Amino acid sequence: MKLAQRLKPAIAWVLELRVVRVFRHYAENLGPLLSAGLSYQGIFAVFAAIWVGFAVAGVIVQGNPVLLNAVYNFISANIPGLIGDGSGNGAITRETLADSSVLGITGVIAAFGLFFTALGWIASGRDAVRSMFGLEAAETNFLLLKLRDVGLAIGFGLAVLISAVLSVASTAALSWILDLVSINEDSAAARVATQIVAFVIVLILDTATLGVFYRVVSGIKIPFRMLAQGTIIAALLLGALKFSGSFLLEGATRNPLLASFAVIIGLLIWFNLICQIILIGSAWIAVGADDAELDISGEKRHPDAPRAVKATKTTDETHAAEEAATATREREREQANENRFKRTFKRMMKRNSKK
Repeated sequence: MKLAQRLKPAIAWVLELRVVRVFRHYAENLGPLLSAGLSYQGIFAVFAAIWVGFAVAGVIVQGNPVLLNAVYNFISANIPGLIGDGSGNGAITRETLADSSVLGITGVIAAFGLFFTALGWIASGRDAVRSMFGLEAAETNFLLLKLRDVGLAIGFGLAVLISAVLSVASTAALSWILDLVSINEDSAAARVATQIVAFVIVLILDTATLGVFYRVVSGIKIPFRMLAQGTIIAALLLGALKFSGSFLLEGATRNPLLASFAVIIGLLIWFNLICQIILIGSAWIAVGADDAELDISGEKRHPDAPRAVKATKTTDETHAAEEAATATREREREQANENRFKRTFKRMMKRNSKK
């Protein structure tokens, strides 16, 4: 037996794994290309959003150093290399953000840039996610769609502020608990507890944000069970990315020829990875719904309805073999019934001839 024949069952088993089918579905629907386009738009949208956000909310956060530091830490954890820590690195310095204002020419340009880039990213992200489900662009009134996108963009900005408030509150609560049980805040146990609390907060926020993006932004009626699976998996991947992000970016930008552009290159890589995780999560939901024979509304899919997920070659061969076996059994059953009828007819003819 040839090696290819021996490996065929193992290859078929691997191709049937859900994670493999998810990545194949993601690649077949141009996921990497869509992620690259989204990351390119995202980096401009984030720069404008950071500037306008600090200009508008500066009155709130500037008067509270603890909250301001929490906002800085949250942004740095989610987008490494964007805001400098005072050592000369980072694309934006804290001093520059502290002086930001929407009343000057820079603020006006940033506000217009935010309007076009942020809304453009949301629109492109909507189309990219819908493409993972085999859907065309949303057929909604353009003005209503843009108004909804503005509301969502504001909501995402408020989510950053809320997460910073939660971070401050959880840190204070954790410090109180550690003091209550007489544990030093500089101990290993305290540091681990702090990291766990921060990870849980980020995980909850990412899960909620992704759920809104998949369900509300994309306008897809995804069953809750399918939605929960995809959002939790994508949120865990984002958490792992944020945990190891500094190491990844350090290795990716270590080339001395790229030293002058290391921060921008690192941010592009970072946004590309985030956008890929977002689309992989939507691909997971699409494959899961297809496996359950559900359409995007949660109803059983009609047998003749087009499928969002292309079947693998192995799956096609399996279905073809099952259909062939069913047809063979049907022919055998018909042949058996015909033979039974012939025998019965012969007995009747023989009995009548005797009479």
